[in-house]
Amino acid sequence: MRDDVHTKGIPVLCASCEARHRGICGALTPDQLVTLSKGASRRRIVGGRELVGDAENVDHYSNVLSGVVKLTKTLADGRQQIVGLQFAPDFLGRPFKAESEVAAEAATEVELCSFPRGALERMMAEQPGLEHRLLQQTLEELDQAREWMVTLGRKTAAERIASFLLMIARNIDPSAGPERRGAAFDLPLSRAEIADFLGLTIETVSRQLTRLRSDGVIRIENNRHVIIDDIARLASRAGG
Repeated sequence: MRDDVHTKGIPVLCASCEARHRGICGALTPDQLVTLSKGASRRRIVGGRELVGDAENVDHYSNVLSGVVKLTKTLADGRQQIVGLQFAPDFLGRPFKAESEVAAEAATEVELCSFPRGALERMMAEQPGLEHRLLQQTLEELDQAREWMVTLGRKTAAERIASFLLMIARNIDPSAGPERRGAAFDLPLSRAEIADFLGLTIETVSRQLTRLRSDGVIRIENNRHVIIDDIARLASRAGG
């Protein structure tokens, strides 16, 4: 293999990709990565653009490389509900299903690595490790969904806001890991969207953000940029 195309057997497209290390592609051998990368493409999508429509035919899957993807469900009368957020290196799509169950929209500018549906499903049949990695990620998402049910069903408004900020910090800012104390990020959702996601009013969202800022738990710059000096202090406000 030529060095300008591959590095130690790894396609250039995959060499610096976090999804290869922490996402589903981490289960693939260099040769399998080469096969998958032949039909893969990277693309940047501006915030606000739809990625997949609700009940839309699916012909490709994607790894989220950066940014935040918003998942929504639409009722028959047109009402929408935000049902989840995805971050790098999450997998966007539902294998072995012809139609999408939810709509996906770029909440921020998003970078995706997309590949044909058929190619990935064939590779899953050939490589049990890939199927295992995808199942593992799916179960993690299920655990997170159950945690979020507790947040929406039992936590106070103040705890919901703190839980939301904590989730964003831990997924967007790499410095928010267990060895780091603080974090900084731009809110990926508007206050109206946060209210929708948390089952609150816009006024309650604004009031709770103001309270966290007044108490010194967070700082907010330019209305969207959030700075957290002490993650543990925010976590204590999230109600455990």
